Amino acid sequence: MPFTAPAAPELPPSRADSAARTGHVPGSRLGRIDAAVHLGFAVLIVASVVRYVMRHSASDNLLVLALAVAACGLYAVIAVLAQRRRPWAVWMFVLVAVWAVLVVSAPSFAWCSFALFFLCRIAFTGVVAYAAAGATAAATAAGLFRLSDGTDLAMLLGPLAVGVLLTLIYDRIEHDAAEQRRLHSEVSLAQRQLAASERRAGTIAERERVSREIHDTVTQGLASSLLLLEAANRAWPEPASRQDLRQASELLRRNLSDTRSLVHELASPGLDASPLPDALLQAASQYVPDARLLVTGEPRAVAAEVRHALLRVVQSATSNIKLHACADTTTITLGFLPDAVTLDIYDDGTGFDPAAVAPPSDAGGYGLRAMRQRVEQLGGAFSVESAPGEGTVVAAQLPAKGEE
Repeated sequence: MPFTAPAAPELPPSRADSAARTGHVPGSRLGRIDAAVHLGFAVLIVASVVRYVMRHSASDNLLVLALAVAACGLYAVIAVLAQRRRPWAVWMFVLVAVWAVLVVSAPSFAWCSFALFFLCRIAFTGVVAYAAAGATAAATAAGLFRLSDGTDLAMLLGPLAVGVLLTLIYDRIEHDAAEQRRLHSEVSLAQRQLAASERRAGTIAERERVSREIHDTVTQGLASSLLLLEAANRAWPEPASRQDLRQASELLRRNLSDTRSLVHELASPGLDASPLPDALLQAASQYVPDARLLVTGEPRAVAAEVRHALLRVVQSATSNIKLHACADTTTITLGFLPDAVTLDIYDDGTGFDPAAVAPPSDAGGYGLRAMRQRVEQLGGAFSVESAPGEGTVVAAQLPAKGEE
């Protein structure tokens, strides 16, 4: 048993079993009870020696005192070995044997059996522990029964009954400790599994976020630039082709800037520096130069994540207008409500059937899904109203989450 105040770390089951067989038991099984066992043994052995000396002659004292000294020496050896984490179970067998002879010869030392009982339960496990503790109780009962000249049955049964009670109590304590360790192990395992699940979920969410950023910046910009370059190639060398080339070059420069911002924490310094209405109009003008912006309500600063989502929705929607709608008019309406911000993007283009949109694939189709995910992840609402030949309205409403 470790006789130091700090508790040693609990060993795995295989090592704990080996430690129990050798007498090296982790301090977590005892806590601070070791000090009480030492103190109790010291007080009881001194009291027993004084009592015996006062009641017996010098010739009767020599053998008993020699046995008492031997028991104290064995106890000290066990304490030192346990403190140094050395096996001490063999020494415990010797101590029990010496103690049995001593307590039968001098029942005055019977009270010290309590300390030996706990040492037996700490040193051994299983049947050996019960046998050693039982031998201690039996020797004590025999000594007390001998003291009564074999007339007092309580002296015989009392130590045995106390030994049984202490055994039941100790077993219950060990069972509860084992159950607590088992529950702690299960909780630790559940926590590790939860942490792993959260890491996987975080990884998936981050992948989706990066895919949306790439779609709304790099992919849309490259698609629009390709469209302009194809138009310029068809019109070359007409003067209109130069305008398409300039616009494509501007889009590519903006796309390069967005890519660099994406690498550096997916930020857009050029857009974040201006008021929200100006930033939205600037984002829309990259794809639809003649887009109009209307503002309703009292403009105010919004949370950074709300601003970012609105900018990306405008970029994605206007890119779709340029690529697919063939619209003559594009109107963006930004509304400031007391507890929300609304965004409506209308075009009078060819329109489409939202229910018939193809699922995302290598050919595209991520725009609407990415916009919806952005808005809904912030607790907002997203909708698309369109029909073939009747134009399209992309609407988003986001809760106002404080100021930037």
